[in-house]
This record gives sequence, structure tokens and C-alpha cells, in this order.
Amino acid sequence: MNMFNYKALPINVHFGQGRAKETKNILKEYNFASVLIITTPEQEADGQKLAEQLGELCVGVYPKAVMHVPVEVAEQAILEADKLKVDCCLALGGGSTIGLAKAIALKTSIPIVAIPTTYAGSEMTTVYGLTENRLKTTGKDLKVLPKVVIYDPELTLTLPAKISACSGMNAMAHAVEALYAQDKNPIISLMALESIRSLKDALPIIVQDPHNIEAREKATYGAWLAGICLGSVGMAIHHKICHTLGGTYNLPHAEAHAISLAYSVHYNRNADIEAMTQLAQALGGTDHQQVGNLIYELNQKLNIPLALKDIGLPKEGPQTVAKIVCDSPYYNPRAYDYAELEQLMQRAYQGLPPN
Repeated sequence: MNMFNYKALPINVHFGQGRAKETKNILKEYNFASVLIITTPEQEADGQKLAEQLGELCVGVYPKAVMHVPVEVAEQAILEADKLKVDCCLALGGGSTIGLAKAIALKTSIPIVAIPTTYAGSEMTTVYGLTENRLKTTGKDLKVLPKVVIYDPELTLTLPAKISACSGMNAMAHAVEALYAQDKNPIISLMALESIRSLKDALPIIVQDPHNIEAREKATYGAWLAGICLGSVGMAIHHKICHTLGGTYNLPHAEAHAISLAYSVHYNRNADIEAMTQLAQALGGTDHQQVGNLIYELNQKLNIPLALKDIGLPKEGPQTVAKIVCDSPYYNPRAYDYAELEQLMQRAYQGLPPN
């Protein structure tokens, strides 16, 4: 066995059906008394309901989170938190909401409590992202790691099947890349494989029956494990591709991840054969050469859009994305080859199988 380093992040997780009803008591345990609830505009009503539940602990609802955390949006939120003398940001929602809370925490050190309502996974990480001038940059800082995360599968029951599928595949991408991360370790690899199996089994059921609470619980469990993976080890080419698609073209985050994953793993299929064989087996296959097509076929089963052009990537996008990715690459177990990457992005643009 190779040498490795494993460091557990300091985070308190409450998991289970109905746990969101305990939010007020959990906040009191930490002596929070001036809580700002953050949501997207679409989830403002849910934020208001939570504010009623929190009563005197809540100083307001801030419903202005958007995808990819534009710098100007973050700056306005920081001013609001300062004006209200907030001692906790409670992020209710998915990656956009949690991302905005992280931007506030990065500047102010205000602690975060997260209540995820999607499968994004950002709540388990020290990773933050900000977008300026169409470029998304990411970093890591312990200040942005939520102090508490409350996972309640009941909150995902109203998440539409299409969004659930894309969000679940976004989560799976974190687990997949953890298998061949530069700093991978056996503990995280075990979590990654369990996450992939859980999501592979749960998501098709959710697409057929969005109110199946057992499947929702299993998908939430898989997403939690994927979040731990994302927070514990580095990512690779897939995340660089998706950060480029989001920052440069403002493509929807979860859908960009879901579509691109098949092509990213196909690119790496021979780079770490042990990891890719484990991935193939977790997806129900046998051969590392299959990994890209196994994910592509799972996307088909989940009725996920297959083509990047269908979610807003322009015709010149594949070349531009390949150039940006190769000019400022993340670690990857295989060297970056512009010609091959551009060809794969063309296939992703058209929605064709990876090979």
C-alpha cells in the first residue's frame, strides 16, 4: 500500500428524516442569536417558513444567491450581513446558496450552518468559488467550512426529477475524481465507491418516483459521502472543465457536471487503471475501458440532457474550453492533450457517446 495522508475536517453532521425541524435547538447549542437565512430567489418562501420556525433567532432572509457567485453579488451580501450584525449565516438550498454564504464567511469569518436541499456537496468542503469577468476562480479556506450541516431527505422531496438527476450526477463527479486524486487515500476511496453505488441505485428510482423517501434518503447519503470526498482531496480535469463551462459561459452548474462527466472519465480511462476498474464495477460494469459509456448510459436512463449545446454552450465553446483548460490546468493523472480534449468536448457539445 502506498503512503498517504488523511485529515478529517471539523464539521458536525445531523442526518435523517425530519432533522430540519431541530434547526432552532441546534442553533441554540452554538449560542447563535442573530441568524441570516440565505436562499435563491426561487426558495425565498422556504426561507421565510424557516425564519418563522427560528423566531427571535432570525434577523432576516436574504434571497439573492445565484449560480457561480458573481463578485458583485457577494459584495452586496457582505454589506447586508455587516449591517444586520449577523453571527451566523444559515444557507438553505444548493450550491448557489452555500456558495454565497461561503463568500460572506471568507470576508467576515461569520460561521455557516448549511441545510442542503440538493445533492451538490459544497457544504462539506473548504472550497469556495467566485466569478469575475467571466472567469471562475476557486480557493480553499477553513473559514468557509460550515460548522454544522443538517441533512433532511424530506427537504428534497419537492426537488423535480430532472434537477434531482443532474444534482445527483454532480455529486457523483466529486466521488469519481476522488478515486484518482493526487492526494487520494484508502478511506476516501471507500467513501467514494459507496457514494457512487448509492447514487447509481437511488437516482433512477427518484426519476421514476420523486416521492420515494427511501431513494431520497439513499441519494442524500451518497451526496454527503461525495461532499466529504470533495472536501478531503483535490479534484482533476473534470472540475476544471466544469469551472470553465460555468465561469466562461454561465452554463447551469449541475447539468454541466452531469453531461461532462462521461467525457472526463473517458479521457482518464487508462491513466489509473485500478481506480477506473473500481469505478466501472461500482457502476455495474467490469472493464475500465467502459467507464465513459457507463456514465453516458446512466445519464440516458435519468433523462438528463446529453448535449452541451442544449444547455447553452455556443458553437465555438469546445475549442475555447479546451484552450482554457490546457492553459491553466488542474492536477490530472494524465497529461493534458489539447487535440484529444477538444475532440471530446466536440462530442460532448453534440451529445454523442464518448467513443
